[in-house]
Amino acid sequence: MTNIAQAKIFFGSQEENKTQQKERISPYDRTVVSTAPVCDASDVTKALRIAKSATKTASNSPLSQRILWLEDVAKKLAEQKEDFALMLAKEVAKPITFSRIEVERCVETIRLTAMELANLHGETIPTDIMPSGKKTLAYYRREPVGVVVCITPFNFPLNLVAHKIAPALGAGNTVVLKPTPEAPMVAYMFAKLFVESEYAVKDALSVVYGDAEVGSALVTSDIPRVISFTGSVPVGEIITKQAGIKKISLELGGNAATYIDTSADLATAAKRCAFGAFYNSGQVCISLQRIYVNEAVYDDFAKLMAEETAKLKVGSPYDEETFLGPLIDDESQKRANGWIASAIEEGARALTGGIQGENIFHPTVMADVTDDMKIICEEVFAPIVSLVKVLSYEVAIEKMNYSPYGLQFSIFTNDLKLTQRFIEDAQCGGVVINDIPTLRFDVQPYGGSKLSGVGREGPKWALEEFTEVKSVVIC
Repeated sequence: MTNIAQAKIFFGSQEENKTQQKERISPYDRTVVSTAPVCDASDVTKALRIAKSATKTASNSPLSQRILWLEDVAKKLAEQKEDFALMLAKEVAKPITFSRIEVERCVETIRLTAMELANLHGETIPTDIMPSGKKTLAYYRREPVGVVVCITPFNFPLNLVAHKIAPALGAGNTVVLKPTPEAPMVAYMFAKLFVESEYAVKDALSVVYGDAEVGSALVTSDIPRVISFTGSVPVGEIITKQAGIKKISLELGGNAATYIDTSADLATAAKRCAFGAFYNSGQVCISLQRIYVNEAVYDDFAKLMAEETAKLKVGSPYDEETFLGPLIDDESQKRANGWIASAIEEGARALTGGIQGENIFHPTVMADVTDDMKIICEEVFAPIVSLVKVLSYEVAIEKMNYSPYGLQFSIFTNDLKLTQRFIEDAQCGGVVINDIPTLRFDVQPYGGSKLSGVGREGPKWALEEFTEVKSVVIC
């Protein structure tokens, strides 16, 4: 056990361990790569109480200190990029090349947050604008909410943590983080940078580990003022029912789609769609799952899509050339095979991949998929993409919008008027023109409509989620 990375609890700035440990098994080679303490409701209570007692210190800390704190963490993370990338590859089997990219994006997310803190201000209000008013000095300001609970997923276990805790701490709150059970060591290493920084606010960040019991204890407590969660719709529904009167920010995934128009550059579209469908083994909230192709170019696009997919290297996450590694666990692979088997039984066909028994799930392009097939109705969260032949743009957009999800959609077209129509018509949180819906820049607002969630991430918008407006009038 001495060679296995061991995560620890952070009760505020104090590290603690427990006798009972949970092992993290590599999805790739089935070896034990890390362990984490098994926490319970009493640990949650302790962490929340420490966070609550530190709220005054956190809110009174100088903004300059919090900016230096974030900048210090970003600097140290950049210096330790390879250590973090390797741990990502170990715990969630993310290919090493993309693990490094995640670390780099995380550094940028923290730096963007530090920059946005300079804009966390209010404005004056003319109270004599109406006859019933009078001249005063009136303004509003933004203040930290207090305690923020952050619950994060396995697919981006570093950058998605940064998207929550950096704005929350930067705004002057205290945070209790429950990271994904699939990557405890990544979260522990990251939290340690915050806790051990010379600019750290004492006891501002706590970290506990666990599943449903720990999550429920965090959500139902009356101490947190904000619950920020990224994960599945069923868990999001539970949080909504359990949380009570709190601010809730939910990013619940999607069923991302694109439309291939007759005017599109098919070669470019196919190359980008192969990337968007199979990046991170399809385990991305905005992973391209549905491709609606105009019938006039359907056969040509399907052939190009299969060719581009065949170029993607599948294998060890430690290989520099690997594009796809294994799925996160056996249950995910079993579910993916179920989607494919069901679609084939209903009349679809696999152009690449198909039903598989190997540890690593090869990218699968399904053709001749129809609206009533299960594979296109729900979020697959695996390297599977469906091609659907449509008569026109009007049919495609109707099918896109019919989904209960609305995170991000895209279109490939060289028709300016169609572009303008798509921006208006798409019922989702974000649209992309001439690229995949999987495209996301960390500086942008990110979130969806319908079952895809409530609220927005991205440093500027997260800072708004983690603060409250106070109105002031001086007569």
